[in-house]
Amino acid sequence: MNKLYVGTVFSGIGAPEQALRKLGVQHEVLFACDNGERVPKISDEDFRKTVLSLPPKDRERKIVEIYNSAGDNLMELSYKVNYGIRNSRFYQDIKFLDGKDFHGKLDLLVGGSPCQAFSCNGKRGGFADTRGTLFYEYARIINEAQPKSFIFENVKGMLTHDSRRTWQTIKNVFEELNYTIYIQKDKNGYESPILNACDYGIPQNRMRIYVVGIRNDIKLSTPFKFPEPIELKRFVPFYLEPEVPASYYLGQKGFEFVTTHPTRAKVGSYDMTGANGTVGWIMNCQKANQQFNWNGDFIFEDMSSKHTPEILKRAYVGEWHGRKGVVRKFTPRECLRLMGFPDSFVQCVDDNTMYRQSGNSMVVDVVSKLIQEIINSGALE
Repeated sequence: MNKLYVGTVFSGIGAPEQALRKLGVQHEVLFACDNGERVPKISDEDFRKTVLSLPPKDRERKIVEIYNSAGDNLMELSYKVNYGIRNSRFYQDIKFLDGKDFHGKLDLLVGGSPCQAFSCNGKRGGFADTRGTLFYEYARIINEAQPKSFIFENVKGMLTHDSRRTWQTIKNVFEELNYTIYIQKDKNGYESPILNACDYGIPQNRMRIYVVGIRNDIKLSTPFKFPEPIELKRFVPFYLEPEVPASYYLGQKGFEFVTTHPTRAKVGSYDMTGANGTVGWIMNCQKANQQFNWNGDFIFEDMSSKHTPEILKRAYVGEWHGRKGVVRKFTPRECLRLMGFPDSFVQCVDDNTMYRQSGNSMVVDVVSKLIQEIINSGALE
């Protein structure tokens, strides 16, 4: 297969890029785009007026200037350190990314916009009805660039948002864009668009909507199909680091909170013997704020020689299920592993930022299996 030309929006820390590396597919990223969750100190209307009043060659510089007034783009930092994209190919704001610049050049577009409310006003709920939303910008890029294929990802709540009108509108938009739309179905033929990471090799209950589009003029060598679930063989303990610094251990307040509030936090064991059933531990869905807001999963460790005086000076020794030990947070590296990122991924931001970036990412293994099925269909020849 020839080299693939790829674009990503709401790019995060590059799950599609890692998926292509995992597959060993030669590729070039033509553009990436992410504002780093920054909110400019200017209204959307004034932002647009200011930028569009400038010559095209000066617009991106002004966009960067406006966004930088709201802080550094730490997502861009993580992305560039790991993928080396040129400054001119990394966009700060999808609203100012011109898809026509890449028309006829793009094999695959991947991204998922934030789920924003938009009114269908009793209409069909198509392309024109989504103006002003970031989903519209995603659809606009597809319309302008006309990639051979695209993958759209979003949270499962989109299915029920606004009494399912949002989901219906999104499907209508995609169908207007000259693409055949693929949405997974269950054995009874009903729509089942949610893929769970734990069905594709990663021990995490992370359920996300995935939609695949293939341009109508593309002739497939075999029908596209969604990847079949695979048996999960590696569970959370296999992804943990054997030793971590004392800073990740919880004091008395944290220990007691996470071991007595099962609806807010989940504690699993580092024990990999299977004696307590913990080898089958599947992580809760990572959240952007889980590690510093008493949310998500934590790790119980039986007391051992690895618990140095430095660790015990910080950690509270308590009991959990009749066992004496300590509790710690997942490290950023462990969180990345549990999103499918290899240890070669460079962490160049502080821990709290890395937790957030990891929690906002797509799961590499899910994306890689979707891309492989698109390749198998012959859509990217």
